[in-house]
Amino acid sequence: MGLTCLTSSMKPLKPNGLKEPMNPMNPKEPTNPNHPLVRADTTAPAEVAIADTERWLERAVIGLNLCPFAKAVHAKRQIHYAVSRATQPTDLLEDLIFELKELSALTSIDRDTTLLIAPHFLNDFLDFNDFLAQADDALAELRLEGTIQIASFHPDYQFAGTPADDITNATNRSPYPTLHLLREASIERAVESFPNPEAIYGANIETLQRLGADGWAALGVGPSGRKR
Repeated sequence: MGLTCLTSSMKPLKPNGLKEPMNPMNPKEPTNPNHPLVRADTTAPAEVAIADTERWLERAVIGLNLCPFAKAVHAKRQIHYAVSRATQPTDLLEDLIFELKELSALTSIDRDTTLLIAPHFLNDFLDFNDFLAQADDALAELRLEGTIQIASFHPDYQFAGTPADDITNATNRSPYPTLHLLREASIERAVESFPNPEAIYGANIETLQRLGADGWAALGVGPSGRKR
């Protein structure tokens, strides 16, 4: 069902009174060959962003068992990686709407979940957090509330009430700003199959506290070419 269990019950920062934020290529390509996401998928930077994201998924999310549900969809290649070339909010919103439509049009067997990666935009976490309100609005306008939800990951993700260097922030830290599109039905199935889903968050915190900042850095799950 994807990575939703990484989204903890703690509250993220809420600037401006916003809501709480909640190949490597998938062989199923978007249907519009002229869409920017398709063109971006053929470039070296996009390939690097996807490789970095897969490495994070394999080493941190799956490797540390931060999300017990991620391994199955990864093994079945049901995760779609899309890289946006956006440098403006309107462009990223267009890409998000496109990916939401694509996900809702496909079966979960073909594509269970989507990671929309924005390596060129929203590097500031507060700006990223601001954008999440627009993402939620797009979901509502497409009448996909209750069908798809959007989770968020960012290199500098910070929960309210925690210092920036608190290791527990790593539960939602990814190599690049990333929007995770999840099927509600897949979430429900995964929760039903897991004996105690409420325990995942607590276990993640304990895992990260044992690992510590040095252990997290040693995983090498940051963007290529930068100090991780």
